[in-house]
Amino acid sequence: MGRPNWMHRAPRLWLAFLLSASAMSVQFSNRLLASSTEGGEDPAQTAQKATLKPAAATTADIPFDNSEPQVEQQLLALANQARRQAGVPLLTLDAGLSQAARIHAQAMLEARQLSHQFDGEPTLPQRLAAVTELQLDQEGENVALDYDAEHGHQHLMLSPPHRANLLNPAYNVVGLGVVRSGDRLYIVEDFGRALPSYSSSELKDLVAAAVTQERAQARLPELLRRDLPVADDAACSMAQADKLGTPAVRKLAEHFTLMTYNTLHPETLPSGAGHALASRNLRSFSVGACYARTETYPTGVYWVVLTLD
Repeated sequence: MGRPNWMHRAPRLWLAFLLSASAMSVQFSNRLLASSTEGGEDPAQTAQKATLKPAAATTADIPFDNSEPQVEQQLLALANQARRQAGVPLLTLDAGLSQAARIHAQAMLEARQLSHQFDGEPTLPQRLAAVTELQLDQEGENVALDYDAEHGHQHLMLSPPHRANLLNPAYNVVGLGVVRSGDRLYIVEDFGRALPSYSSSELKDLVAAAVTQERAQARLPELLRRDLPVADDAACSMAQADKLGTPAVRKLAEHFTLMTYNTLHPETLPSGAGHALASRNLRSFSVGACYARTETYPTGVYWVVLTLD
């Protein structure tokens, strides 16, 4: 997206950019392995079940002498007033997302221009992941330059794409950052959809329930659920490698039919799972799972290994 030139004077200044829709959407990936002749190494010990909980985020409050917290609160009230009138859920202000928004607003002030990403700056998902523990599956951003909260919000609502971000019913959290330069305000609104955070047992129970439901819908006998620690190790090896195929997965495939995938919605099996689970020869299954934030999934994703026997 192009960058506007810095405008020194204007009778009624308003500039705005937006980054809309999803900045990261997870695509389900299936890999069905009936067997493998390749050998494998032991999964790395550094990626164990503890990775199922997000690491503590860096949320230190970086002070800005020119920040405008009162304006941020006004923007939140105006956004939620518009959402209430539109009949969509209200936004919850998140301190981490607000910190990311303030940092980016300061970057725009220093560059004297609006942009969603300056040279050397992380992407929006990476910026948000650095300062919040939230697990997000959608992100969006509005940036603007105006004189006060009321006019800033009014001008954003007059722009269909910016309005779509403000009224997107999928978003449930927001971060607001405003910094002042003279009589002008650099405004950043960072939106996201925060998902539930599951423990290891909760995560595996959700996957197991989806397996049981799939078998019931196919009118097939319920499978015996087993607990295989090596399946957790294989899932964590994928998380550490940031990919589905790892030596630990290939080694496990020597003994089981496997389904490997990553997901933000463990209650739903990936496309193609029904065919694999429809076999009448199956007797048991196990679920291995691991949560991790990776380069590909900066705000986190669940890595799952489903063994079928």
